Order: sequence, then structure tokens, then C-alpha cells
Amino acid sequence: MSSFFDAVSSQAFMQNAIIGGILASVACGVVGSYVVVKRIGYLAGGIAHSVLGGMGIAYYLGRSPIEGALVAALVFAAILGWVSLRMQQQEDTVIGALWAGGMAVGILFISQTPGYNVDLMSFLFGNILMISPDDLFWIAGLDTLILLIVFLFYKQFLAVSFDQEFARLRGIPVEKFYFL
Repeated sequence: MSSFFDAVSSQAFMQNAIIGGILASVACGVVGSYVVVKRIGYLAGGIAHSVLGGMGIAYYLGRSPIEGALVAALVFAAILGWVSLRMQQQEDTVIGALWAGGMAVGILFISQTPGYNVDLMSFLFGNILMISPDDLFWIAGLDTLILLIVFLFYKQFLAVSFDQEFARLRGIPVEKFYFL
């Protein structure tokens, strides 16, 4: 056990991994509560796998895969929200379609990228030991944004999560909070 603490205290990559895990747990804890209440647990897998499309496009264009992942996650969420609200489709159906589409686009662009071919598994599963200080900055910034939004709109999120019709009757713009 002491060798673990020795490694953590002396190796920067271990410190980054632990800090990154703690920061990620903040966002997962807050967002996960709403995911469970809305019964959209499938959403986590859908977003995680659909962002491969954005990463593949960014990699193909010579950009950072993280930027592509962020854009793809936002696009995925917007499409999911729009289709679920406007077309009255079940969310799991839309999530499954976007999941498969995002993966296909990512594989297509990564395979067409000239030069060094990246290991696809590293994009899908990552490696917590490879978290950089820049990644920690991104995670901390997103945590701050998530906590601020939830703090400011807690009652509205609560109403929309449990009963959209009740929230609508109370004058809460359900569509706005659904997308947020």
C-alpha cells in the first residue's frame, strides 16, 4: 500500500490521474442523478460512443480530438433533444441510431486519415494515466459550468425531471431546460 502512495507523491502522471478521476466524479454525480431520474442511462454509452465521430473528423482535419469530441457531444445532445421533443420518439431509439452513426463516421474518418493510424481503442476507452494538465483544466471548467447551471436552475431541473407536464403548468419552459 505504501508503494502506491510513494508513486502518487512522486509521479506527476499519477497525480493527474487521481485529480482527473475526482474531477470527473463531480460531473458524473451531478448529471448522473438526472440521468437516473429520467431513465436515460443508455445516454452515457450513446454520447461516449457517438463522440468518436467528432474525434475522427477532428483527427482527419488535424485538430485536437478533444475539440471534436466536445462539438460532437453537443451536437448529439441537441439532435437527441430535438427529435425526442418534436417527433415523440422514444429516447433510447434515437440514442441507438446516433450511437451507431457516430461510431461509423469516426471509424470512416480515422481510417481515411493519411499517415500514422491511431489505435481506435485508445479513443474509445482512453487511459486515465495519460491525463494532461490541459485535460484537468478542461474537466475542472466543465465541472464548474455544470455546478453553476444546476445551482442556478435546480428547482426547474427537478420539476422537468420528475414531471414535464407539471413543470409546463407552472410556467417553466420545459424545452429550454430539456436542452440545457
